Amino acid sequence: MRVLIPALLLCLSGIGSALADDLPQPMGPVLLTVTGTIANTNADGEARFDLEMLDALPQRVTESETPWYNGVQSFSGVKIEALLDAVGADGDTVTVTALNDYSAQIPVADFRDYEVIFATRINGETLSVRDKGPLFVIYPFDENPDLYNEVYFGRSVWQVTAMSVE
Repeated sequence: MRVLIPALLLCLSGIGSALADDLPQPMGPVLLTVTGTIANTNADGEARFDLEMLDALPQRVTESETPWYNGVQSFSGVKIEALLDAVGADGDTVTVTALNDYSAQIPVADFRDYEVIFATRINGETLSVRDKGPLFVIYPFDENPDLYNEVYFGRSVWQVTAMSVE
């Protein structure tokens, strides 16, 4: 019995480490790298996602007027809450960073309370860097008018390439 318990613990610890690396490898260009306190990775301490991987996660469409475009636009993309679940995130805040190194800290509660997305498309077209892509943090401004203010505009980072969970 004394031999079985350490052997069982060794097996269970092996299962835990195997589960920590259960994300598939990106086949296309990496659009997003997630770091910080995450359990599931596909690189050395990182979770890297291409468009196909992001599209495989739960999606949402947000039709909203924003300060950055004229009129109501249809934004679609991955629910950030689902992305955090996929990487096994354990933190209260994320820092989202853009191509130009602009970053914003966003409470994880925002993603759960408001169904915030990383928009990958606008009006059905893939967001290019020129159009604020590849990823754009979009809040459901039209569904919740209280979000239409400078606090949430500052959290709506575009040209996102990285996210760190803290």
